[in-house]
Amino acid sequence: MLKEATDIQEQIKTDYEHLHACPEVGFELTKTRAYVKKRLLEMGYQPMDCGKSGIVAIAGNADTGKSFLLRADMDALHIKEEADVSFRSTNGNMHACGHDAHTAMLLGAAKIIKYHEQELGGLVKFMFQPAEEILEGARDMIAKGVLGQPKVDGAMMVHVMTGVPLKTGTIIVSAPGVSAPAADFFEIKIKGKGCHGSMPHMGVDPLTAAAHIIIALQEIQAREMSVFNKGALTIGALEGADVANAIPDAVILKGSMRAFDEDVRNHMKKRLTEIAENVARAFRAEAVVTYTGGAPTLVNDRELSEKTGIWLKETLGEDMVIRSQDMPGQSGGGSEDFAYVSHEVPTIMVALAAGDSRDGYEHPLHHPQMRLDTKAFVYGVAALAEVAMRHVKV
Repeated sequence: MLKEATDIQEQIKTDYEHLHACPEVGFELTKTRAYVKKRLLEMGYQPMDCGKSGIVAIAGNADTGKSFLLRADMDALHIKEEADVSFRSTNGNMHACGHDAHTAMLLGAAKIIKYHEQELGGLVKFMFQPAEEILEGARDMIAKGVLGQPKVDGAMMVHVMTGVPLKTGTIIVSAPGVSAPAADFFEIKIKGKGCHGSMPHMGVDPLTAAAHIIIALQEIQAREMSVFNKGALTIGALEGADVANAIPDAVILKGSMRAFDEDVRNHMKKRLTEIAENVARAFRAEAVVTYTGGAPTLVNDRELSEKTGIWLKETLGEDMVIRSQDMPGQSGGGSEDFAYVSHEVPTIMVALAAGDSRDGYEHPLHHPQMRLDTKAFVYGVAALAEVAMRHVKV
């Protein structure tokens, strides 16, 4: 698989650079979807629409054996790119999370698997997914039947990482259990009473209440959670106040929370609502909490995790594959809506080192100057193709 991936390395790079140069966000992926469909048609697939803007392609025959799903997300972020690359985006969006690489690698795996289609002994389904960054795309495609018709009995995804001191091309196989935390996005609307800034006694200041709510929410982690319970709560935006000499009627706090345990997640959500409502009330204001989106924990299947580690060491070499449990500390805190798939079928998530910080790739994902080392992509393509083909043959 690694040799076959290396043979198509230039095409993988071409796909990546094309996708990188025209990033689109959420479900609005007109150019991205057109390109992916064109490439699949060139390989001999019959791509099918799934959900709002997902794409599905199938290789093999489900009647003869197992079926396995490979997934890539296609959407970008509202980040203005500053990376010094010839194919830099100029439309105000950026593939700062590497979804362009994920899509290019899955196209590469699809090409290899199509070549071996008669040898599969089962079926491989390719899931090109929108709207991962807003944690909505996977759920939408599941609702439209991506895991059925025919039913899959296993799934895999690869996520690139950069700005870390790991040899380019290294694969990190997730340990059994949770590898990505649950996420919840929320808004807290704090209603007061607007007035002139010179007469604060005539109004109810929602900004004061907002400030105290932000501080009070830190107590959830500091005083209500054990050191063994991992979670994060972030307020990232305060909207509604932009006049220096006026108190607004209302302001909105926007934030997110993460937790590796569903009980911790539920506790944080309950306490956030209680604290926001009661602190606001103490300052004569009113707080209304709305949860705007999220995803559950991503759970890795034990058997699939163990087999993936064995298969990839045989394919890529012992020194190119690491188990996440052998790495110091928590591998990461980013959530992933592939979690919805992991709650339906046995799933494995692997990470691909695609930017060694010791070689000049110092910026992490979601940074406007983030870059990826394209030499890593052949390892991701080989990993996807190998696991899928081995799984359907077992």
